[in-house]
Order: sequence, then structure tokens, then C-alpha cells
Amino acid sequence: MPKTSSKKSINQYLNIGQAQELEILRKIVEITHAEIDLQWTLDEVIRVINEMTRADSIFVYLFDDKREQLILTASKTPHQRELGKIVLKAGEGIAGWVAKENKPVAIPESAYKDPRFKHFDVLPEDKYEALLSLPIIYKGKSIGVVNIQHKKPHEYAKSTVHLFSIIAQEIGGVIEHARLYEETRKKALQLDSLVKVSQSITSEGYLDEILNLIVVVTAEMLNSKICSIMILDEKGKELIIKATQSLSEEYRKKPNVKVDASISGEVIKTKKPLAIFDVCSEKRYSYRDLAAKEGLTSMLSVPMVLKDKAIGIINVYTKNPHQFVQEEVDVLQMVANQAAVAIENTKLMEQALRAQEALETRKLVERAKGILMRLNSLSEESAHRLIHKKSMDTCRSMRDIAESVILMDELQKDKGPAR
Repeated sequence: MPKTSSKKSINQYLNIGQAQELEILRKIVEITHAEIDLQWTLDEVIRVINEMTRADSIFVYLFDDKREQLILTASKTPHQRELGKIVLKAGEGIAGWVAKENKPVAIPESAYKDPRFKHFDVLPEDKYEALLSLPIIYKGKSIGVVNIQHKKPHEYAKSTVHLFSIIAQEIGGVIEHARLYEETRKKALQLDSLVKVSQSITSEGYLDEILNLIVVVTAEMLNSKICSIMILDEKGKELIIKATQSLSEEYRKKPNVKVDASISGEVIKTKKPLAIFDVCSEKRYSYRDLAAKEGLTSMLSVPMVLKDKAIGIINVYTKNPHQFVQEEVDVLQMVANQAAVAIENTKLMEQALRAQEALETRKLVERAKGILMRLNSLSEESAHRLIHKKSMDTCRSMRDIAESVILMDELQKDKGPAR
């Protein structure tokens, strides 16, 4: 048990009078009625708890959309690199147990020796003695956990645990409302992005410009660090990067991806989306070193399908670990299908242009043959052979030769008959 001197310091910090309790609750009410911003709300809650407890560490974990994992979302100490990356499965660690059981846990000393404790090398707080972990409740269910830690042994009074539990319940509703607001904002952005993508595929722009616009819009829409479009080569053996908004030359110039030995190839073969939580630890992922260097973590890959044939893929990567929900998969699949239409439209346009050019070339050659036949008393076959030979000798197209013949004939006519 902790020494008496430690208990005195705890009493100084945690024995809260009625006036102070009302003041704390007033501050929480102010937060709940303030702006609807999730990160601001969490930061303010941490600030209030810190003023109240003078804790050495405060962490807030929130469940992902599937309620399968708790993700470190906010902290008192600067852990910007770890936010979003420290992940606990439901029931894992003390925080996971608290979230699963909907019960608080107060450990006055040696918290790291508790059998439920999970150690993270990147968090020095793992060595702290005392831990108070409380579920954040919304409509009777845990949506996250608040962890309060002290470096030295601390007794957490029942009244303190009760007050914290009230705070956790109060902020539960705010967090869900902030999430709903963020989700609404995201859907509005997605709708706007899909409109931009739709407009791009009906434009007369070049394919490269269209695909580059699609990856930029998609990256913004899904809050992606990198988005790329890869097209299947003519032999169907490799995927080639055709567009990406990544500024990294190394990523832009990475080798083609083999269909028969890659995750992307699996997406092509199955014509089904595939999500990877951490590409750096996925053995099937071909470029783990490059992914680590670029700071890529989670990946979602969807096929671009046209007439029941996969012609390429769209990949999006996130910086922080992310569980892609079905709605995100569906949105990206819509973009992928529209990109496939853009590619097909461009191919059809190019074919039409080539056919038109071939027809115009044929007309010019026929006209030039007629001139040569008239001026040199040549047969049609001999006139054609002459144009072809001149084309080969000068390394110019037959169209260029035909145009030259026509031009010379028109110039001769303009001079009039020789006197």
C-alpha cells in the first residue's frame, strides 16, 4: 500500500469539495454546449481533468466505426506521432477491459503489473504507478475510455471515480454528436467530389489530366495520404501507375506491379475490393520499405471494372491505422467505376480520331495518285508505288507526300499555262 505522505498529496489533489465539483461540472457543461469539433472537445476535456487531478498523463481512446478497436485519439502529453496509431482490440489491455465491461478500474500502484495491462514501447507512461480508467458512455454503451495516470502511487477516492464517471457520460453524447457532424461534413465532401469526378469523365480533356484530377479529388474526399490509379498493361501481366497526387518521385517511379505476385493483382483477379490495416507488416505487400519511408499504413484497393473486366485499380493509403468502413469502400468503388468509364471513353475517342485521320489520309493519297496519273501517265498502282517509295526514302508519312504533291499541283495551276 502507498505511504502516508503519498496519501496526503492525493488528498490535496483529489478530495474535491462540493463547490469545486460544481465548478468542474459547469466547465463540462460549457464544453458540451460549445462548437461541434471532436478534437477540440477532447482537448478541452483533458484540460479540465488535468486541472482537477494534476495527472501526469491523460489518454482518450475511442472505438472505431465497427467497435472492434480502441484508437488513441487524444492525450495530455505530446504524442502526435502515436495518435491514431496506438490501437487496442476490444477487451485488450486495461482500457479494452473497461470498454468491454462498461466498468471503471482504479489501481493505486504498480498498474503496469496488472495482468490486463498492455505495454507499448513508444509510451513512457507505461511505467507510471497509478491508473484510473473510465468508460465513456453513450446510450448505455461504451464508445471509448479515459485513462488518467500518475507517476507515483495514488489512491482514487470513490467520490472522485463517481465524478469522473459523470464527466465521461456527459462527454459521450458530445463525442457522438461531433462524430455525426464530421460524418455529415464528410458525406457532403464526398458528394461534391463525386460530382467533380462525373464532370471530369464527360469532359474533352486528355486522359492523363482526367486521371490526375480523379486522384486529387479522391485523396481529399477520403482523407488519404496517397491515392493512385494503376492500369493493366496490354498483356495483362503488370499494373502501371498512370496517376497519383503523391509528391514523392520515388513513389511515382516505383516499378510496375506483377499481377501474379501482389495484393493489387489479387484485386484484379477477384474483381473485389481489398483493405489492408498495415501494409508495412503485410508480407504480401511488395513495397513495404517504400511504404514505411513514405509513412503509409492502411490501404484500400478497389478494381476498375468495365463490362465485367477489371482494367485497373485505385489505391488509397492513410497515414494512421484505419479500418475502412463499407461506405468508404462503396464510395471508392463508384469513383473506380467512373474512372474506368473515363478510360474507355478516351480509348473510343482515340479510336475515332485515328479512324478519321486514316480516312482523311486515304482521301489525300487518292487525290495525289490522280494528279500523278494525270501528269505522268501512270497507272493507279504505279502512282501509289511512287508515293510509297518517296515516303520510305524521305522517312515521311504518305500523308505528307500526298499533301506535297497536291500543293505542287495547286501552285502550278496558280501560275497558269507556260508561255
